[in-house]
Amino acid sequence: MLRNMFRKTYTKIDTKYRPVSQEGEEPSIPEGLWRKCNKCGQPIYVEDVKNNYYVCPKCGGYFRVHAYRRIEMLTDVGTFEEWNKEMPFSNPLDFPNYEKKVEAAREKSGLNEAIVIGKAKIDGNPAVVGVCDARFIMSSMGHVVGEKITEAVERATKEKLPVILFACSGGARMQEGIVSLMQMAKTSAALKRHHEAGQLFISVLTDPTTGGVTASFAMLGDIIIAEPGALIGFAGPRVIEQTIGQKLPEGFQRAEFLLEHGFVDMILPRKDQKHVIGQILYMHRKHDMAVEKDAVKADTAVNVSEARQKKENTEKSAWDTVLLSRKADRPTALDYINAVFDEFIEFHGDRCFKDDGAIVGGIAMFHGMPVTVIGQQKGKNTKDNIRRNFGMPSPDGYRKALRLMKQAETFGRPIICFVDTPGAFCGLEAEERGQGEAIAKNLFEMSSLKVPVLSIVIGEGGSGGALAIAVANEVWMLENAIYSILSPEGFASILWKDSKKAPDAARVMKITAADLYERGLIEHVIPEPEPASIETMPLLADHIRQSMTAFFERYGGKSKEEIRESRYQRFRNM
Repeated sequence: MLRNMFRKTYTKIDTKYRPVSQEGEEPSIPEGLWRKCNKCGQPIYVEDVKNNYYVCPKCGGYFRVHAYRRIEMLTDVGTFEEWNKEMPFSNPLDFPNYEKKVEAAREKSGLNEAIVIGKAKIDGNPAVVGVCDARFIMSSMGHVVGEKITEAVERATKEKLPVILFACSGGARMQEGIVSLMQMAKTSAALKRHHEAGQLFISVLTDPTTGGVTASFAMLGDIIIAEPGALIGFAGPRVIEQTIGQKLPEGFQRAEFLLEHGFVDMILPRKDQKHVIGQILYMHRKHDMAVEKDAVKADTAVNVSEARQKKENTEKSAWDTVLLSRKADRPTALDYINAVFDEFIEFHGDRCFKDDGAIVGGIAMFHGMPVTVIGQQKGKNTKDNIRRNFGMPSPDGYRKALRLMKQAETFGRPIICFVDTPGAFCGLEAEERGQGEAIAKNLFEMSSLKVPVLSIVIGEGGSGGALAIAVANEVWMLENAIYSILSPEGFASILWKDSKKAPDAARVMKITAADLYERGLIEHVIPEPEPASIETMPLLADHIRQSMTAFFERYGGKSKEEIRESRYQRFRNM
């Protein structure tokens, strides 16, 4: 068995790697124990690779994994039940010698076709699992492959099971022509019905994922995971180079390239796949919108008189609050997410153009209940701020946020947003990609979401850039946060032609938490006995958790229509 373990990836060890004895005789090396990695060229011990999840221990290169071996690594022992192991051969075009080619692939791989599908458990969570095997005609998708996937998805929809498909393919099966092409539509249609039924689909992209498979089921996951370094694309690199007549840049079409450009949610090392996928499955199991009984249930809302009294006692001006909201050491969205929630799994990308670092989001647990969390993220230092664009989201960031919100709606998860931005990014590229349209679309779609939405202003709430993730059932603010139509400096410049009058502008704009609470524009003020910092985070997080528990209790018994209507009426009455 070991002899053929890496048939396509390894070659037998060269004589240059074999030490020569003093007598000049070559020692015998047991057959099959050593191979040469064709990525780094180093000799490696087969058992070391096997124990390292079939990853080269010297260069970290990923080897292709056979379908059953992949299933063994991913699923709980003894739980895999294969579906449709045998399906009749199909040659719709009567292509010459095609049957012989399939028979040869069957003999070589021990498989009936290029994909293995069945039901299993992953860390105790039931799911339908399908794995493509590149040994079978490069796992190309013909009628049988398309039929196996479609039947499995249909059965998963009926049994209310999530689907996980590991893609590895050269694309469509050329010998089946247009019939192969139709499998793209067939599998996609089945997954659409699965999605409409509120069931999860996880797509895992391995090396290589190309052609018609990329342009169908592989890129349709509710969550898309990629293995490090995997080649992922529609047209192959060689075809592209021949077409455009130039060399492609280093890393083009690799998993890391797709993450940067917003097309995958995460890159997941093979050793972590079982645990993380198990977590995701657990978070998508049917949960009622209710926190565990041990959660604190007190409503610790601060009324306006208390907030006003605190403001008067400290003689803090509106401008003082502005400066506090902008402090460099003020906790960021990720600080609150990590302090308030458990098991946060971050997702990336808008699936269109880019992953915007100014917006973070994903799934987390709150006292046993899954929630979707989204935040506008500022940096901790200059380098981080540049990567996060100083917390000013691009259109890609707002589209990422909306994608995660719609995903939450599909699976019935409440949405928690942390608002902290000077405003939406104002730049040439932002306008080119439709900044105004992206913000407008968020306002449009958020208004009708059928799950509860809570937005918390933790620092700056600047203009439409803040509102784009604050069309919520309730809006809360930290005591030293601000929420305004634009910056006080901008307000003073436009109305008074003097930006130095920003402190006066801050006062007349009524942008503090106490001001907005008094006018009924927000529902809750989170006190800051001391200005928010990492040191005071435990106290702030405790208050947020207590108040959030009460929020979920208020909305847990409401219907989808009641939740949507209450959000509509909130803004209708302003």
